[in-house]
Amino acid sequence: MALLQITNLSRSFGPTRALDGASLELDAGEIVALMGANGAGKSTLVNILSGALQADSGTVQLQGRPYAPESPAQANRAGIVTVHQSTDRVGAPGLTVADALLLRDYADGAMPVFLNRRSVRRRAAAVAAQAGFDLPLDLDFADLAAADRQLVAIARAIARQASVLILDEPTASISGRESERLYAILARLRAQGMATLYISHRIADLQALADRVVVLRGGRVVGSFVQPIDFEQAVETMIGRSLRSARPDARAAAGEPVLALRGVRLVPGTAAFDLELHAGEVVAVTGVLGAGKSRLLSTIFGTTPLPEGSMRLDGRPYAPHSAQAAIEAGVFMAAEDRHRSSMMPAGWPGSLLAQTISLPHLHKWYPTGLLAGGREQAEATSAIERLGIKAAGAGAEMASLSGGNQQKAILARWEAEACRVLMLDEPFQGVDVGARRDIIDAIRANRDRATLIATSDPEEALEVADRILYIDHHTVRAAPAELEAPHR
Repeated sequence: MALLQITNLSRSFGPTRALDGASLELDAGEIVALMGANGAGKSTLVNILSGALQADSGTVQLQGRPYAPESPAQANRAGIVTVHQSTDRVGAPGLTVADALLLRDYADGAMPVFLNRRSVRRRAAAVAAQAGFDLPLDLDFADLAAADRQLVAIARAIARQASVLILDEPTASISGRESERLYAILARLRAQGMATLYISHRIADLQALADRVVVLRGGRVVGSFVQPIDFEQAVETMIGRSLRSARPDARAAAGEPVLALRGVRLVPGTAAFDLELHAGEVVAVTGVLGAGKSRLLSTIFGTTPLPEGSMRLDGRPYAPHSAQAAIEAGVFMAAEDRHRSSMMPAGWPGSLLAQTISLPHLHKWYPTGLLAGGREQAEATSAIERLGIKAAGAGAEMASLSGGNQQKAILARWEAEACRVLMLDEPFQGVDVGARRDIIDAIRANRDRATLIATSDPEEALEVADRILYIDHHTVRAAPAELEAPHR
């Protein structure tokens, strides 16, 4: 008997049928990868299993008994723990890493009445040890990067000793080294009999981990692949078309550079480097976590000081001292972790799709301060049509959109005004293959600007770029031969 058995599960939201009779089984000690494009029903299925939503019809059985949690707390107690893609609720500023690791114990009343920092640290160290977690436990949670916050969530979930672990794009924002650590953890949990439902579109993840790949499309399971897995066929089943049917055309770097960096040192004491970006080309810079990808982009964007070297934009000196100065010069950037850098919390001013697009342009679009003329709505409506954003309309809450549609809206923000340089930091984080194709097409459609993309995934760099660079110890170098871009 399967450890987890899902039978004919359905769920509708008004006229939209998110799940339409989905059926799936997980055995103890099995890792099943779940693939599906935006709107396929992945999030709905995960939310039902985690107790955040209830199904309209169908059944779920866990260890042979009916399973229908009415809250995430009930799901956790039953033995199903979910680690979501967004890490917004993993911790909060002011909490230490130790506090974040023990947050569920605090909430469940499982902590002793009398506590001191030493005992908290000791208990947290035990949780961290189970996951091979090595960040300083006294570090403020607010100072953690997205990858490290994800590791906190995973470590905390593992400590619950669940029978089923659900991971939603866990490697979307972590480096190869951390991914390998996660693979080792999951292999150990598999050997101990834990079942894992692993939502990811990274072929490296699936090759390293999956016993089976299950494909969800239109709310139904449309394919199941066992080892040895034909990943190209699995992806084509997911998106409903051939991967070979759309490859970007090559474009060569020519003429004077739009942006030129000379003798740049991102960190004092590191090797200096030069960098040129030309109009019409897409350049990807790849490297491991901490190599300096984000620092390079933030330096060009004016939010991190340039210790040494010079920059020129269209042949003129360029030295922005703020993001606003960069934007006014025509240099735009979408930072990594859209939830923290590009989106307002649900219900807050600026949390709607149209407001998200207009936010950095308000002073230009509405110089009098009066939001009149409909520019905001018009841009959002155009973006929905142009980029295929699946949303109820310009007034939709960003939090209600899937990850791929959120990322499309953020790209639309920076395409709403002409620019000379567009920088995107991990633009495919938590984005499925279908949405990634739409985003890549939009990125490459603009030949008037230079585009610089930072990604920790070489496969993403190969998919999008004309030219690939490698960054190591904050120094940009030519990419290794195996990363030569295929679009030239």
